[in-house]
Amino acid sequence: MDVLDQRIISHLVADARASYAEIGAEVGLSAPAVKRRVDKLLDLGVLQGFTAVVDPEALGWGTEAFVEVHCSGNVPAHRIRTGLEPLPEVVAAYTVSGQADAIVHLRAANIHHLEEAMERLRSVDFVSRTVSTVVLSRLLERQPQPE
Repeated sequence: MDVLDQRIISHLVADARASYAEIGAEVGLSAPAVKRRVDKLLDLGVLQGFTAVVDPEALGWGTEAFVEVHCSGNVPAHRIRTGLEPLPEVVAAYTVSGQADAIVHLRAANIHHLEEAMERLRSVDFVSRTVSTVVLSRLLERQPQPE
């Protein structure tokens, strides 16, 4: 990946709907040259796709929490993932260092829905306990930018 690729990525992060011609005008390449580079970045997995970013509140899922998951015994990461995948309220999950085995990001319609989701999370067979933090407001959320 070179400087031109990084500049293309920066433009796509800022506006994924920009045309190859628009991006090319900004980085000094033709539209076909930008397309070739974007295709190469997709093939390499640097770009993992294009998506619409939707405000969860607009979909009625404005309540969120981060939950520390503590497992009983030594549970491998793939088993944690398999146990969490059926829960639609889990929007992200990470294995972490420290006392918890994983951190789970939950989204729900309201506090009652969040409570139900947390009860289902606690009922997963390997979960011994959870520690939850409800989000009051999002202060900052951004996508990483190439340097």
